[in-house]
Amino acid sequence: MPNLPREVLLDYCRRMLVIRLFEEALIGLHHEGRFKGHYHVYIGQEATGVAALGCVENGDHLFTTHRNHGHLLARGADPARLLAEILGRRDGYNKGKGGTFHTSSADLGFLHTSAVVAGIIPLATGAAYSAKVQKNGRIAVCLFGDGALEEAAAAESFNLASLSKLPVLYLCENNGKYGHGRATGAAQSSTMAAFPLTDLPKAYRIPAEQVDGTDTGAVHALVAEAVRRIRRGEGPQFIEAQTMRWPGNEASWPMVPAPTEIALAWEVGTVPEAAREWYRHSDPVLILIRELVESKRATRQEIDDVHQNVRAQIAAAVKFAFESPYPDPQEALKDVFAGR
Repeated sequence: MPNLPREVLLDYCRRMLVIRLFEEALIGLHHEGRFKGHYHVYIGQEATGVAALGCVENGDHLFTTHRNHGHLLARGADPARLLAEILGRRDGYNKGKGGTFHTSSADLGFLHTSAVVAGIIPLATGAAYSAKVQKNGRIAVCLFGDGALEEAAAAESFNLASLSKLPVLYLCENNGKYGHGRATGAAQSSTMAAFPLTDLPKAYRIPAEQVDGTDTGAVHALVAEAVRRIRRGEGPQFIEAQTMRWPGNEASWPMVPAPTEIALAWEVGTVPEAAREWYRHSDPVLILIRELVESKRATRQEIDDVHQNVRAQIAAAVKFAFESPYPDPQEALKDVFAGR
């Protein structure tokens, strides 16, 4: 059980449920034809995002990818405004211009979100360089998937960060542990020769460690220590959080094998057989719920109350987003970097 105050653990549980129910609602809306276009969800990685981003301070610079919904919500983003942004509505975080792939919020620390593989790694490294030059005490946190390590931008950034001892945390979220097409002890994928992935940053003398990305307490402890090292001036740190790919992501479009219910923490009989093992052993939300109850840090009723409150919050977010109007066409000409 994570060695954290009960109030923190319950808040982590709430944030993880917000992410899970938000993403499930988004999938449902897409299947109903309420919006079009591709999107990616953060289901199955909630423990990593919530626990890791709980270790950073206001003012730190955060950079995320196409699975950004979970990271934004982990830092306290309003589900209503985030969903409005995904739907291209005026009341979204970026007035509908960012959409699902590029939502950003400077107030929450997210200076940039990019679906370009590895695109944020040099940007986070640059932000860390700026923080070091300005001596403002800030750090940069870069959250990316294992595929980003295939890009040259990653290697170049690691080299620069190491040489200059920059205040940056590289957090690689590897959702391919024992996943489809991968085998225990084998390379991470057919396109990545390095194994383990931590060998790559270590080649540039960046301390690198692996952690079970479904273990909230383990993620929090490791990230907290990495952040302390960075703030002490010890330079960049690298963490690989390993999770098993959520079964709902195996198809071309996300689908929900079973809506998340608190009862699934103890009985997964209602889950399709092909997905049961994931819900039983790899679902970070259900794992934390079981740990909270079994350690007597919370009762089933308390967790259910949190779940019901989050469910109502997400329902209200959906209503808000669809009631938000589309922006005026002239809005597209505002807030651009250059005009003609």
